[in-house]
Amino acid sequence: MAEQSKLPAARESTQASGVFDWRPLESFQRQFDRLFDDFPSRRNLADFQPFERMMSQWSAGPPVDFVEKDGGYEITAELPGLDEKSVDVKLANGVLSISGEKSEEKEEKKEGYYCSERRYGSFRRAFRVPEGVDVDKITADFEKGVLKIKLPKMPESQKEEKKIKIAAK
Repeated sequence: MAEQSKLPAARESTQASGVFDWRPLESFQRQFDRLFDDFPSRRNLADFQPFERMMSQWSAGPPVDFVEKDGGYEITAELPGLDEKSVDVKLANGVLSISGEKSEEKEEKKEGYYCSERRYGSFRRAFRVPEGVDVDKITADFEKGVLKIKLPKMPESQKEEKKIKIAAK
């Protein structure tokens, strides 16, 4: 015959006994509180790094679209805050490179408040120029922070495509 044992009438706390917590809302509250333990408001403000600056350290360069169109190719680069004097477009050994540098300083003084920020950084993106591009006719336009580079195809490379018939064996 199997032995029977009596269980105590009072329950121990779940944390002390290691038993699974059956109170899901209290468990959720503890997890939620832990999520905000390192929130910037609880740290020294000097340690706080703005999100924008943190993201700029991760980015490798500006977003660029490379699209083939009927008469050639078009490269579009978003370069907010820059002007055409801050950007260089160069072609060397079949590689088109876009580079630039941005520097910005901001200073704000109010009663009991002083803020000084400096941001700077440079970028470089490079693309191999596809075969059939007329390198002497490449153009670049800059308007409202958007750089558009047009790479026209040579007339020989713009010939209509020919459909090749596939023979079954």
